[in-house]
Amino acid sequence: MTDQLRLMAVHAHPDDESSKGAATMAKYVSEGVDVLVVTCTGGERGSILNPKLQGDTYIEEHIHEVRRKEMDEAREILGVKQEWLGFVDSGLPEGDPLPPLPEGCFALEDVDKAAGELVKQIRSFRPQVITTYDENGGYPHPDHIMTHKISMVAFEGAADTEKYPEDEFGPAYQPLKLYYNQGFNRPRTEALHQAMLDRGLESPYGEWLKRWNEMERTERTLTTHIPCADFFEIRDKALIAHATQIDPDGGWFKVPLELQKEVWPTEEYELAKSLVDTSLPEDDLFAGIRDNA
Repeated sequence: MTDQLRLMAVHAHPDDESSKGAATMAKYVSEGVDVLVVTCTGGERGSILNPKLQGDTYIEEHIHEVRRKEMDEAREILGVKQEWLGFVDSGLPEGDPLPPLPEGCFALEDVDKAAGELVKQIRSFRPQVITTYDENGGYPHPDHIMTHKISMVAFEGAADTEKYPEDEFGPAYQPLKLYYNQGFNRPRTEALHQAMLDRGLESPYGEWLKRWNEMERTERTLTTHIPCADFFEIRDKALIAHATQIDPDGGWFKVPLELQKEVWPTEEYELAKSLVDTSLPEDDLFAGIRDNA
């Protein structure tokens, strides 16, 4: 019944879909599940993080077009569908005190109004399962936090015809489960870090773990572990497609794929809302849904 299963992944910027849950999506695509990525912003204010492309005048002047093209390539690699919500990247404010967010950016939109655009996508695509970010955004980027906010409103609002009338937003629909992406979790990081050291290799996670301790981050509950090691190569290829954001020689790719597959062959999620019965821990985002699809 996989032709009836639909997964929606809500992300803040182009490249987020390839760095968070990409192997999971590729796995479900291979099983015949219909997968849609909803990208909230165009990533217009994202810094050019790949040192090989920094200083390229064309890219700097056409960053919006470049990032759209990168997204097209990543979408094809993952085999997913993709829609833009059309909001403007807020950028990541830096400094002390932090500067104000730019006028008209995503993070300053009215939450209920912005959620209405996601409601339209949910009612049109009719996913049983939605993935998004937790209340901290995964990390405290204003667009990631706003993505969380509108996802939570839209999950409920998709079925609320008083708040979001059908003549404007489409026929009402209620998704059944909502998850937070938790791929960057401490157990995974520690396991890969130790595995690298045990093999006499330099780990890219030493500083990460040090900062983790300094930030005193609250540990999340990992309810769902999706086996998807066979799709790590596709995940990496999709990530590299976002060339302005990812250095193929950078820290993302320091841990050999075979080691990753051996030590940590899953991607993790936190079940935040469920309208179906399920048993934890899970190994399927459609647990409690698949048999009744």
